[in-house]
Amino acid sequence: MRLAVLMTNTDESAFAQQHPKDGEKFSRLIAGVRAGWEVTSFNVKDDIFPDDIQIFDGVIITGSPASVHDQDPWVARLLALIRDIYANEIPMFGACYGHQAIALALGGAVEANPKGWVFGVAHSEVRKRMPWMAHLPSRFAQYAAHVEAVTQLPKGAAVLSVSENCAITGFHIGDKVYTTQNHPEMSHAFMTALIEGYAPKLPDGVGDAARASMAVNADNDSYAESIARFFETTKE
Repeated sequence: MRLAVLMTNTDESAFAQQHPKDGEKFSRLIAGVRAGWEVTSFNVKDDIFPDDIQIFDGVIITGSPASVHDQDPWVARLLALIRDIYANEIPMFGACYGHQAIALALGGAVEANPKGWVFGVAHSEVRKRMPWMAHLPSRFAQYAAHVEAVTQLPKGAAVLSVSENCAITGFHIGDKVYTTQNHPEMSHAFMTALIEGYAPKLPDGVGDAARASMAVNADNDSYAESIARFFETTKE
């Protein structure tokens, strides 16, 4: 299996330089469940895109502190590429920004999350279980960091999971699109550091709630398995 990771993370701060890039995080996540897969990263936020997306068996679109509504040229180019990927029936997985970008590109809507910031560990409830999610707990934990959310799904999409603080934490379109509003690629150590680094910049109470949530570890292994099975399903 050959996957392309489209990196959208615009954070170039000193904090970001102290930690692995998102392409490396996703490569490690996939290697933990499918050691032989080839994962190639492209820094699309720097306008570095694949020359030919069709040589890949699947695409992963990462998270970012950027907004899908930003007017930077790379954002428009990414949204156009998402439409091309979908038209060519190449399976896509999107996390956080990726989840929102896929929704927006394909006709959905992304707005400020009505419940505000979601930061730290977030618990989602499965509302629809696709075959690749067979082993995923009915209530699963993920690391989260977002203030925008998908508020309207694209045509043909269905909600997979919901949470108390976000109405759509995952959706699918057939067996070609799988998303999560959260971050399966983040480790407990990284999320802990992210909270300490960014909590002072966020509204009062957000950081304290995030710290308290970290008593629970995310279900990264089982969610990584669902991602792998998603891409395998499309090859069957």
